[in-house]
Amino acid sequence: MLQRARKARPYTKALDGGWGWMILLHFFLVNMFVMGMMKMFAIFFVVFQEEFESSSKQTGWIGFIMSSVGYSAGLGAAFLYQSASVVATKYFKKRLAFSTAIARSGMGLTVLIAPFIKVLIDLYDWTGALLLLGALMMNLVPSSMLLRPIHIAGENNSDIKNRGSRLSTSHPGAGCATEMPSCNETGEATATRDGAMQKARQPGTSLTVSQNKNTDGNSVFLITNEESYEKEAISWSRKPKLFDISLLKNPFFYIFTWSFFLSQLAYFMPTFHLVARAKTLGIDLMDATLLVSVAGITETVSQIIAGWVADQDWMKKYHYHKSYLILCGTTNLLAPLATTFPLLMTYTIFFATFAGGYLAMILPVLVDLSGGSRIQSFLGLVAFFAGMAILSGPTIAGWLYDYTQTYTGSFYFSGICYLLSSVSFFFVPLAEKWKNSLSR
Repeated sequence: MLQRARKARPYTKALDGGWGWMILLHFFLVNMFVMGMMKMFAIFFVVFQEEFESSSKQTGWIGFIMSSVGYSAGLGAAFLYQSASVVATKYFKKRLAFSTAIARSGMGLTVLIAPFIKVLIDLYDWTGALLLLGALMMNLVPSSMLLRPIHIAGENNSDIKNRGSRLSTSHPGAGCATEMPSCNETGEATATRDGAMQKARQPGTSLTVSQNKNTDGNSVFLITNEESYEKEAISWSRKPKLFDISLLKNPFFYIFTWSFFLSQLAYFMPTFHLVARAKTLGIDLMDATLLVSVAGITETVSQIIAGWVADQDWMKKYHYHKSYLILCGTTNLLAPLATTFPLLMTYTIFFATFAGGYLAMILPVLVDLSGGSRIQSFLGLVAFFAGMAILSGPTIAGWLYDYTQTYTGSFYFSGICYLLSSVSFFFVPLAEKWKNSLSR
């Protein structure tokens, strides 16, 4: 099914700025209110345990519900995050790592209000605090209107020429280009691509139809030149497939999915249990919430610095990502040694630094491994597995506490998952060799 819409003239490359900063503003707010709210659960975790006198495993199911795409909050979070991520990759290319790092820093800034959350709970109980946080999240409704689509005509048409789908015609009756499947004297050109009919018609003095493949591979741009030399772009879009089966043949998909699944499984375990562990060590709840605030500040600064460094192209981005994951794993394996507030603060700073680094690399590494094509399908399918990890992490951590009666098991498990998540990136060179052998 073809959808036709008249749009502005397509750009030839990503803007790396302009309206893209408005896109980043919305992306920032999504990370701040949605992803940051999940991190706030570390504070509510202790409150829920005291309120309902429940086990850690049972309390972990609340985070399960908040994060699950099967429930309204999780479903809304999935829609918000996916759309903002995909549109951001359309607007930024050279500064993608730095720009997404700025947007993701919103998740870290949220926990600056962690002490304020404690005050809200004391004043209005946990129900009132959640109600006020929900009202703040409603600001995402108007900010989502900032998401303006952008159409970029690909600079390389070699793939399209090979498909024999480039259209070009001159003055009516003057002849037809050899690459055009069909053409008549009225200036009408028709081509078939992937079983979809695409037609261009212009009865004026001249007509030039050029097909360019954009990053999602699902749009065709037709440029018409009239006597007044006014140019108009007509977008012919083919309805994208709900499930792109070709991704299952892509080794980079498995490499990234393995890493993303395990890293997201590991991330929320120490995050949710940080305050609870501090409390078991005899640390006051207000001081424990300070750990969350420090983690947020450190993670924010780390993401911005890591994004800037990655954009310098000193080495491939997945090398940074792999290194940060290994450091996160090592830090969490050493976390049980932190038995005092100063040591716990030291652990928090180191973990937040390395976690901020790998979080800043997620989207840029995904874009690099996907080859810039079918990003939305790649991200959507990967996010499904990541959602399963986020859904399972708190519950597994709660089960470990109930079984061992200590939170050290959660940190050990998180550290092992981080180390395992880095393993798949060692196979990237092999995947690149395989891909190059196919292109010969």
